[in-house]
Amino acid sequence: MAWCLQESISTSSSAPCLVYMKAVNAMYISSIFLKYFIENAKDEKIEELHLSLDESEPMPTDISEDLNIQEFVMHSVLSFIGSIDVSPDTYLLHLELLNFMLVAMSTQLLSGPSPGLEDVNPFIDAAMSQESSLVLLVVRRLLLSYITGPSISLNTSSYSVYSEGSQPGVLQRVGSAAANFMLLPFKILVSSSGEGSRSLLADSSLHVLLILIHYRKCVVGNEPITDKSNDTTASDSLLKGSTHFSDNPYCKVLEHATDVEFDRADTEGNAHIGPVLRLPFASLFDAFGMYLADEAAALLLYSLLQGNAAFLEYVLVRTDLDTLLMPILEALYNAPKRTPNQIYMLLIILLILSQDSSFNASIHKLDVYLHTTCLATLVNMAPHVHRLSAYASQRLVSLFDMLSRKYNKLAEMRDKQMGLAKGNPFEGNGLADDTVMTAFLNLSLSPFHILLSTQLEFFQLQSTEMHIYTDFLRLVLEILNAILTYALPRNPEVVYAIMHRQEVFQPFRNHPRFSELLENIYTVLDFFNSRMDAQRTDGEWSVEKVLQVIIMNCRSWRGEGMKMFTQLRFTYEQESHPEEFFIPYLWQLVLSRW
Repeated sequence: MAWCLQESISTSSSAPCLVYMKAVNAMYISSIFLKYFIENAKDEKIEELHLSLDESEPMPTDISEDLNIQEFVMHSVLSFIGSIDVSPDTYLLHLELLNFMLVAMSTQLLSGPSPGLEDVNPFIDAAMSQESSLVLLVVRRLLLSYITGPSISLNTSSYSVYSEGSQPGVLQRVGSAAANFMLLPFKILVSSSGEGSRSLLADSSLHVLLILIHYRKCVVGNEPITDKSNDTTASDSLLKGSTHFSDNPYCKVLEHATDVEFDRADTEGNAHIGPVLRLPFASLFDAFGMYLADEAAALLLYSLLQGNAAFLEYVLVRTDLDTLLMPILEALYNAPKRTPNQIYMLLIILLILSQDSSFNASIHKLDVYLHTTCLATLVNMAPHVHRLSAYASQRLVSLFDMLSRKYNKLAEMRDKQMGLAKGNPFEGNGLADDTVMTAFLNLSLSPFHILLSTQLEFFQLQSTEMHIYTDFLRLVLEILNAILTYALPRNPEVVYAIMHRQEVFQPFRNHPRFSELLENIYTVLDFFNSRMDAQRTDGEWSVEKVLQVIIMNCRSWRGEGMKMFTQLRFTYEQESHPEEFFIPYLWQLVLSRW
């Protein structure tokens, strides 16, 4: 197998097909036998797996008799992975190489959860002993294969046992049925996907990389273990104090990787000695955004954020953090469908990000365009709402409560900064005298068209977050007011939600910006509260009883005392230069499919 790989590396690119076929066969057969040996090791050890060259075998001139076979094999495997690009000719060989590495490194399954001195992992240890330049090439290739996910088109007959010449070889004649049967799951995977075997190579590369960077070899320290007593406690204490983990070169390469787009000079005297892996952080960031639902992807993201300061800094300065956060939040929202380990890793990722003050500040800045557009849509729909559910009704009132608490906190901070005396936060020279907000309210009291593109600019002109929350509170009240004015009889759940949380509106009853809208809400509250007071009931009020009274009195509701405001209507008007948005966006979609 190793000789076939060496031949594949050194062969001319003009006619490599036969050479690669031989290497694929050798890799596949070696994987089968090695897997059998590891699975059937006596006493869950593999010391009986003696790795040596047969003395009767002719020795190539470049191989010594005392050669360490596992190091020779791993060097050949890693050399091919690191130096040969993935192409249609080499794709299957790359895939078999990764499968072989997974089999060879599976000796870890014979050990306990914590690395110990008696663990025997010859192939992983051999991988750790390779020169740093080769380690760097391997990490680079594995990451690029994960990012790009190279694919080829495979059919059901393209992956069979190869032989030389036109005549089928012995293995192909005798064992083709068995071989094809063993490869059947592989064929099903590649034939069921429109993108061929993209996920197979990407996933295998990711798994191999994770095993390599997280491997820890326990070795004896400067103080040898000499205590052979039966005192378990003393022995354990001595063992812990005299052993340590050797350095992992793959982990170190990943920790010092930098962005290809930004060659930052070391300003703290901590420059890494030796070659440095340079990666396309932007492509890696996008790959995480696409595949973060995969548990292995989350583990790699954690490894980078935890160990690589340059990548963590890159993530924190990105303005589109939602690329990472939305898949994480979606996974956490569907926690029952996820494994505990995945949930734990995702929470740790959020914890790492939240350690940065700039992340905490930026993540709490409202995307005004998104929120305003959502609220504008609800305003348009409010007069026509029919049988709004209990959950949606409660969430609407809870939204007002959430915004009001944030508003009150900002108002308190503003008053402290301005040195105002404690009192009514809505009095004094606060927002009531703000000319920009007054203009907004004047507009909001009559039908108007809002250009969504200029609306974002309008809110960006506001001097504080408080202006934004004022606008949002006003829009939520507009939604509630429209439902109560034009669709109250059809929405008893909305009435119930307002009655149940009526205390959240009280602090704003005399607010100069909201008082007119709250007058209608309190007209409704007064009407239904009086009907509740007049209703006699045995025992305490239950949700069903309250809702029954509301439904009954909705029939007699005539809207007396309600002020009729002109319905708000938000419309969209395209910018004068829409190509500035659509052309880059379209090409982004096109390139993402190539």
